[in-house]
Amino acid sequence: MKVNFVLISLLALTLTACAGKPEQPDTSSTQTAQTAYQQAKDVLDKGLYNRAIELLMAVESRYPFGPLARQVQLDLIYAYYQAGDLPKALAGIDRFIRLNPNHPELDYVYYMRGLTNLKADENALHDVLGIDRADRDLASTRQAFDDFKLLVSSFPNSKYSAEAKNRMLSIKDSLARHELLIADYYMRRGAYLAAANRGKYIVEYYRDSALVEQALEVMIESYDKLGLRKLKDDTYQVLKLNYPQNNKF
Repeated sequence: MKVNFVLISLLALTLTACAGKPEQPDTSSTQTAQTAYQQAKDVLDKGLYNRAIELLMAVESRYPFGPLARQVQLDLIYAYYQAGDLPKALAGIDRFIRLNPNHPELDYVYYMRGLTNLKADENALHDVLGIDRADRDLASTRQAFDDFKLLVSSFPNSKYSAEAKNRMLSIKDSLARHELLIADYYMRRGAYLAAANRGKYIVEYYRDSALVEQALEVMIESYDKLGLRKLKDDTYQVLKLNYPQNNKF
């Protein structure tokens, strides 16, 4: 009986000690997620974008609600953009904005949306060959302009704002060139009023573009063809006032 009593006492002490020991947080899951993410990030930093996408998607799938979830989503947006998978990049961007309207890096996400929409209108083959493709549909370029404009207006102090402003100026020139090509198409087919309206659109909406001078020339020539003398003279005065060195007319 004495031996049994000792054993029972020892068992009771052991149970008491276990019950009194504070629980330690399980950090294995967090550490595993961090390790997996770091591996994906290292691959991403090396420029292996398709492989990085695979690894990042694996991390996102296994740890969808962890502390790294938002960063993984941001890295996936960048990886898709660099890999040229623009539809998935845009889908990821729109999803991130919808689910994280107050995220501190939302300015970056809008910047990436602008870049992605801009890239959607690019054609590597034509760029290499030096072919001007301003006659193509520029719906994505117009959307990129709106993306950068939203970034600048909503996040004026963002580190991406200056670059966004420069992108907007470049886009304006592309859009103005697009309008000029259409105006030239109308001129060659005798649709002078339509050509004049294209030139007028450039003057009104892209006034800081370097192509405004050519737009005024189109307007003058169109009004002359239409016999609209006053409009022609008024536009000529605007041309000479702003571009005194112009000697086309």
